[in-house]
Parts: sequence; structure tokens; C-alpha cells
Amino acid sequence: MNILFTLCGRAGSKGYENKNLKTFLNIPLVYYSIAAIDMYIKNEARKEDCIDVVLNTDSGDLIDLVTKQTKILVDVIHREASLGGDAVPKVSVIKDCMIQMETKKDKKYNMVVDFDITSPLRTRKDVGNAIEKKAAREDADVVYSVTASRRNPYFNMVKEENGYFCKAIASEYTARQQAPVFYDMNASIYAYSVEALREKEAKVFFNDKCDAILMKDTGILDIDSEEDFELMQVIARYLFDTNNEYIRLYKAALSIKESTNI
Repeated sequence: MNILFTLCGRAGSKGYENKNLKTFLNIPLVYYSIAAIDMYIKNEARKEDCIDVVLNTDSGDLIDLVTKQTKILVDVIHREASLGGDAVPKVSVIKDCMIQMETKKDKKYNMVVDFDITSPLRTRKDVGNAIEKKAAREDADVVYSVTASRRNPYFNMVKEENGYFCKAIASEYTARQQAPVFYDMNASIYAYSVEALREKEAKVFFNDKCDAILMKDTGILDIDSEEDFELMQVIARYLFDTNNEYIRLYKAALSIKESTNI
């Protein structure tokens, strides 16, 4: 199977300035994503799999970070200005990665797997689970990672309406366990159908024909603020001390850092 891993990060950020360039527990944030790819290749991938990795960015500093490491060859695509705006769906950037890499490598991919740089705590098993499920679900346009939701729109989520607050979805449920089960998309792993990337409209991509894998909820936050960043480091320190899968991730990320002159 031909798999393309994509890492996409714009320069700057309105939510949290230069978040893709942050150092997370003394290791550049992006190295955790590269470490997860490295671990997948070494421990989960089949011998016959052909795997490429590409960074799509308009940030020279991010390019410098990624190309300094020597563990994995990462191709670089300099993001076009037309794909750099706040309103551009990330799916459009990933599609562009696929098209350009197919031309550059003279091959067709069977799957495109995107990692969000700001969700560093994914294990090799998480990656393997997503790829395995997408391979089994040819009918699904994407398999993405989720965590169990701590709030439920039928029970304990509310909205403001006509001067009052009310349940997000009106219901007569008196216990959370009675309500339909909801999940949070945790912005970590997305395993895409190449056909869907080519043909499906980006802005409605996640409205239908999706499947999911469940990840550890206490280990995952999408970093989009200084508060997120600080809390994630507290959680990560604990996991890197107590959980074998996350210990392996930390050691792999540290090894990538040590392969550079940083």
C-alpha cells in the first residue's frame, strides 16, 4: 500500500501565535508527529508498504526544524498564497499535497494520513488503528480520531436563545446515560480516501461517510491557546512517566531532536 503522511502548518496563528513552532517539554512540537510516523513505519507498517512524508507550510522556520532532523525524509511543499487564508479548509491543502506528491514521486497513493502538529500525543497504536480501519472501510471517505465527549447536547450542553439558556437539543432525558452517545473530534489523525480527496467538496467533507477510532481522552488536547499548551504539558509529563506507549513516543521524539543540532 502506498501511504502519504501529511504535516500541514501555517506561519503564525490568530488563536495562538506561532503554535507550530513551539517547544513542547524541551522538544519541538512537530517532532512528536514525526516520531509517531517513525514508530508506525518501524513497528506497524507492512514490509511491502511504501510510505512518503510531506510538510506543507509557508513558514521557513518550520521547514528548518523539519529538515534538520535525520530520522525520516520529509519532502517540503511551499504553500501557495491561495491556500494560506484562515477560511481555506485544511482538506484543500491536503489534496494539494497529494496531487503534488503524486507528480513528484510518480506514483498513486492508496491513502493519505494527516497529522495535526498541535495534537502531539498520539501513539503508534493510534496511528495503526486509524490506517487499519480505513483500509477495511473502503466505503468511508475518511477515518478520523475521536475521544469520548464529556458533555452531551441532549443533557448538559446549553445555548442562549430568546434571552434564556436552554438545552442545546431539547429532550426529556434525566440522566446522561440515557442520552445518545456523542464524541469529540480531537484533531489528531485523519486517514483519507484518495478518491474522496479528489472529488468531494472540501467545506462539506466531514458531513457524511466518515468513520472513527477512539483515542485516550485524557491524553489529547488540540493546542490553540496558551492555556491549552500549559495544560497539555502537565498531562504529557504524567503520561511520559507512567504510560508505556507514551513513554515510547517521548523517547522517539527525543531521538529525533538528538539527530539535529538544536
